Amino acid sequence: MTDKPRIVSSSHLVSERAAELSELEFALILSGNAFDRWMVRCMRAAGMPDLSVLDILVLHNVNSREREKSLSEVCFVLNVEDSHLVNYALKKLRKLGLVEGNKRGKEVHYGTTPDGRAMCEKYREVREACLVETFQRLGVNSQEVG
Repeated sequence: MTDKPRIVSSSHLVSERAAELSELEFALILSGNAFDRWMVRCMRAAGMPDLSVLDILVLHNVNSREREKSLSEVCFVLNVEDSHLVNYALKKLRKLGLVEGNKRGKEVHYGTTPDGRAMCEKYREVREACLVETFQRLGVNSQEVG
C-alpha cells in the first residue's frame, strides 16, 4: 500500500487493491448522514419537529401519487426489510393525524390526510426555498444532476 494518507471511516478495511473504494464508502456514509440531517431540518422548518428520517420517508412515500399503499408496498419502495419499523412510523404518523389507514380485506392501506398532504407541501416549499434556489444561484444545471 502507498503512503498516501486516506480519508476513510475504518483504516483496517482499506484494501491494497482498491483503496479508493474505502474513500468512496466513507463519502457515502458522510453524504447519507448529511442527507438525513437535511430531511429532518427541512421537516422541522416546515413545522413538524419530531419526525425521524424514516417517518419523513414514509410520509412522503404514502403521499406519493395520491394513491393508498399497503405496509408491504411502502417497505418495498423504501427498501426496508424490517416491516415493524415502517409499521411503527405509520402508527406515529396516524397519531399525528398525517396518515390514515383503510382496511381492505386483511390488509390496511395508508393514505395521507389533508393535514398530511399540507405538511408534504410545506416541506416542498422549504425544499424549494433552500435547495432549489441555492442550486440555481450556484449555477448548477439540474439536468446534469439527475
